[in-house]
Amino acid sequence: MNSQIPIDLFVSKKHRGLTRSGFLKFTDANGNLIFTIDSHSSLSDSPHRTKLLLDASGKPLISICHHQNGTWQAFRGDKNADKDLIFWVKRVSSSLTRIELEVHLVGDGGQDATSKLKVKGCPFQRACTIYKGDSIVAQTSLMYKLGKVYVGRCKFRLTVFPGFEDHAFLAALVVIFLAKKK
Repeated sequence: MNSQIPIDLFVSKKHRGLTRSGFLKFTDANGNLIFTIDSHSSLSDSPHRTKLLLDASGKPLISICHHQNGTWQAFRGDKNADKDLIFWVKRVSSSLTRIELEVHLVGDGGQDATSKLKVKGCPFQRACTIYKGDSIVAQTSLMYKLGKVYVGRCKFRLTVFPGFEDHAFLAALVVIFLAKKK
């Protein structure tokens, strides 16, 4: 689908039980489930923190692994089943209110491709902009309601601009952007 208008995906965080952990879900404008993120997967016995990006039917699309050195790696499908690295991410700048991530794409043969993306924004405000070169690929923003003083941060919007069709890739970047520093 090659859309000429921006596409919005709506992201919400659901909490599980008494712990504040939970999972993210991405839906379209009609409320249809597109992706879910599960961090309580069978991969939890791995020494690295792993999150799975699943399609609407529960099929693993991307495994997102956080390493102790602060970098993230994303693999196609379930990391245990395949070692097909798609991209890796490192934090290049961080302050109390802003972070910047550098995304390195992996080309055929496992080598870094020349194109990179950047993610800049404020995780607390659920606001980031994803750039490819000088072009904006996607943005996230909180959902505002007229007349409401407090806006909850558990629901926000991911707007994908025309020309970039890999929504699963962008959803994985949003998950990494929102992940807590450890």
